Amino acid sequence: MLTAGAIDERVACGERFFAAEADRIAQLCHRMAERFARGGRLIAFGSPAGQSDARHVAVEFAHPVIVGKRALPALAVPSNHVGLMVRTGDVAMAFGEGPEVSEAVRAATAVGCETVGFAPVGADWEFVVPTADPFLAQEQAETAYHVLWELVHVFFDHRGLLAGRQDRTRHDTGASAFLYPFLAEAQDDLDTVLADVAESALAKAAEAGALRAQTLTEGRATLEAAASALARCLDTGGKVLALGNGGSATDAMDAVADLRDPPAGLPSRPALDLSEDPSIITAIANDVGVEAIFSRQVIAYGQPGDALISFSTSGNSGNVIAALAEARRQGLVTIALVGYDGGRVQDERLADHVVVTRSEHIPRIQEAQGSAWHVLRELIEEQR
Repeated sequence: MLTAGAIDERVACGERFFAAEADRIAQLCHRMAERFARGGRLIAFGSPAGQSDARHVAVEFAHPVIVGKRALPALAVPSNHVGLMVRTGDVAMAFGEGPEVSEAVRAATAVGCETVGFAPVGADWEFVVPTADPFLAQEQAETAYHVLWELVHVFFDHRGLLAGRQDRTRHDTGASAFLYPFLAEAQDDLDTVLADVAESALAKAAEAGALRAQTLTEGRATLEAAASALARCLDTGGKVLALGNGGSATDAMDAVADLRDPPAGLPSRPALDLSEDPSIITAIANDVGVEAIFSRQVIAYGQPGDALISFSTSGNSGNVIAALAEARRQGLVTIALVGYDGGRVQDERLADHVVVTRSEHIPRIQEAQGSAWHVLRELIEEQR
């Protein structure tokens, strides 16, 4: 059962983490901006459990979801390939821990990378969330790298604060001010801008906590009903199919990892990630069309008694809607985590269980959906 205390602890965990780390997050934004300005890249990697975060952070930086923000070079690579891929001036970001991850951090350090880790792996910048719960730790790490992506752009708008860039003494943030409302115009006072960025990081973290609480509180009954349906599916031999686009594809990847290779104490469950295989996705997209990339896989892999979980920030993605429709035709249980006002998925009741995260800010939506999924994963086992 999802209790108010469990929701409060999620919010409190974020408050503790960002209160302790906001200043360092601001400093890291500045260091990353300097590296990007000199041609550096972000190289993300991780343990098996951290692969979804590595891919998520790469897609956030390389494919900005806020109009007007520049695309920044970022890619996710396997930990054992980091030494081959990094070069002097890059930023290397590690997720999870283990000997292979620590060795990758050492390889990146050896060539002159700025290294970042969300576990004790020997990185220059380590951000360890104060909790023993791996789900809560992952949720706050996701908020942290979203905040890094959002606020690294501040320093591109304050060129005088970047080594080797032309100084401009005044700057009007204009239409982008909503991203970082506390920023001053000065470009010759790094300490002041760092303090403003840290304050903005705290504000974003508070927004993320409030949205998590709202999503879980309003969606409590839906999550509990969905957990009961998933438990029945899994206990009678069914499997879970998961899907999403872009950052939501990495959420599907995380969901499947949490089912197949869960944290200690939870049993392994059968699951398929329909966003996982680029050969299948590109074949269908090329020969049939993008809207069929998931529905064709539901036809191929879905069976009555299975379940489909879809992640969508808009609730309007054509390929998600097509997959949900096909899943219903095939007799699957359907669950949708959606943002904004729920879009067509909510309006047309296209899934059996719909959890709506009421926001129009994509990073915050994905963070709250991550919490909703983690709660759902734990609730499944409570039904046994």
